Parts: sequence; structure tokens; C-alpha cells
Amino acid sequence: MGRAFEFRKERKLKRWGHMARVFTKLGKEITIAVKQGGPDVVGNPRLRALLAEARNESMPKENIERAIKKATEKSQGDFKEVIYEGFGPHGIAYLVETATDNTTRTVANVRSYFTKCGGSLGTSGSVSFMFDRKCVFRIKKTDAIDIEELELELIDYGADEVFEQEVEDENENVSVEISIYGDYTSYGNIQKYIEDNGYELISGGFEQIPNVDLKDVAPEERAVLDKLTGLLEDDEDVTNVYSTLKPAD
Repeated sequence: MGRAFEFRKERKLKRWGHMARVFTKLGKEITIAVKQGGPDVVGNPRLRALLAEARNESMPKENIERAIKKATEKSQGDFKEVIYEGFGPHGIAYLVETATDNTTRTVANVRSYFTKCGGSLGTSGSVSFMFDRKCVFRIKKTDAIDIEELELELIDYGADEVFEQEVEDENENVSVEISIYGDYTSYGNIQKYIEDNGYELISGGFEQIPNVDLKDVAPEERAVLDKLTGLLEDDEDVTNVYSTLKPAD
């Protein structure tokens, strides 16, 4: 198994704390996808993947329609995807992905979280080289799927890791999903293969996978780093937070 599997296994795919936050995140991403590729799902693979994820998260139809409409209304603010890089205490690197209509507000907030926890906001490129941007898809596992054969097929489409994992929902129901990782440039090819072969797409997007060894820290040091991560994740403009901190056992 490779680095993406180990990172995913340890990270446990943190779920958002409550549904409102899930919908806010997806709504912003849908708006951005429509602005970039148009509202026609046939010609916008990123939008198709987001709509599949929205359905799996039980996002209300009106929320989806509102996000799409927002992308076409000139009076609405223009969401931008901005990545911030920084260092928490004890040498832990952070990569913070945001979707914001006010970069002045967002950068001020992100900087304040780092400062409050004894870290510092870095410059562009100071941290990003420690991470590899990967496309990642999740599909539903069925008895008809042979994971080894699927992996062999997907290698030709740009996948570099394919593996199963158990996922527990908010009601503690456990299901098995297949995760597919590849270089971010392979997003379209992998999604096309999934759709052409009739697999049930749960979600499709991008993740930042550390390409350095994750760092372990003492419990008292971890408490401060967990506080920083929490502050970042609780900000409404932040969509994803990645770090080089090794998850607790």
C-alpha cells in the first residue's frame, strides 16, 4: 500500500461537525464549478461529481439550485479558491484550502489562528512542496467488483492507488467504499472510466497528500496543534486543512 492509503487510513476522512457546514462547503464548490465549467452537467465533469456527493450527503435540492443560481447572478460575490501555507508550533506544516468572496477577511482570520497558537502564516511555496495534489474518487463497493482487476484497469487511466476501506456514517452504519487516487491531471480520465462502466460515484475531488514523513509530537504539544486545526476548520471560508502532523493512535 502506498502513501495515500496510509494517509487516508490514519486521517479517517474527518466528517464535518454538522450538516449545515457540509452544505456550505458543497454549495461553494458547486458555485465555483459552475463558474468555471458552466451549469450543463454533461460538459462539466467536476459539477457532476459534486452533485453526486451532494446527493450522498442528502443536501436539499433547493440548496443545490441556489448554489448553481449564485454562479450566474452578477450581483453575487465571486468565490475564489485560495490556498494558504503556514507553520504551526513544533515544526508542523499546514496547507489550508479556502473558498472565499473576501480574501482580505480570510487571510486576516487564517493569520490570526496561526498567531494565536504560536505558529505563523508562510509565503506561497513555503509548504506546498511537502504535499502532492491528487484527484480522489470514492465509489460504492459491490460483490461484482474485483478490486485487483479494477486497479489494473484504472492504471491505464492515470490511477496510482486503488483500495477498499470501511466508512462509518453519522448513524454508525458501516459500509465499504473503494477509493481511487491519481495525479490531479488524471481527474477527467478516471471520472470518465467510472461513469462509462456504470460504477456508483460517491464523490470526486482533490486532496493534498503529504510526501514527507508525518511528525509525531508529545500529548501536550498535540493539544495546541489540535486547537489550531480546530480554529481553521471552524472558519466558514475554509474547505480543507492538511498538515504533516501524524494522527494520534
